[in-house]
Amino acid sequence: MDQYVALGIVGQQEVAQLLGLNVTDLTCLGHILGAGETPLAAGDLAGLLDLTTGAVTGVLNRLERAGYARRVPDPADRRRVRVVADPTAAARVIAVYQPMYDRLATLFADYTPDEIAVIADWFDRAAVEIRAHCAQVRSGELTAGEVQPPAGTMGG
Repeated sequence: MDQYVALGIVGQQEVAQLLGLNVTDLTCLGHILGAGETPLAAGDLAGLLDLTTGAVTGVLNRLERAGYARRVPDPADRRRVRVVADPTAAARVIAVYQPMYDRLATLFADYTPDEIAVIADWFDRAAVEIRAHCAQVRSGELTAGEVQPPAGTMGG
C-alpha cells in the first residue's frame, strides 16, 4: 500500500509541474473542477484544502494567472465571490490524465462488474478512513514519537 501512496504523491508532483502548478494548486483545481456547475466559495476551498482563506487567496491568484480558474460574483451575495474553472481547464487537465485513465480502463476490463463493485467499495471505504486519519493528524492527536509503523511498511 505504501508504494501506491508514494507513487500517488510523486505522480501528483509530476502532473502539477507539467501543468505549471504546484501540488496544492493542482489539488485546489481538482476541487474546483469536481464542483462542476456549483461554484465554490474561497471559504469552501479553505476547508477542503485545510488552508487559511488568506492562503487560498494566493492559490486562486496563481490559478487565475495560469488560466485555470476565475472568480465570479456570488449571485446570492454580491460581497462574496465564487470560483469556477476556466472553460479550457478541464480539457487541459484531462489531456494529462487521460493516458492513465485509459491504462486503468484496460485493467478494469479484466474484472467482472461484481469484482469492480468490490474494488470501488474498498476505495470508497478506504477514503473515509484516510480522511479520518488526516483529521487525526491535523488535530495534533498524534505525534511522530507515538506512532510506530507496522512491520513491512515505511519505517517498519
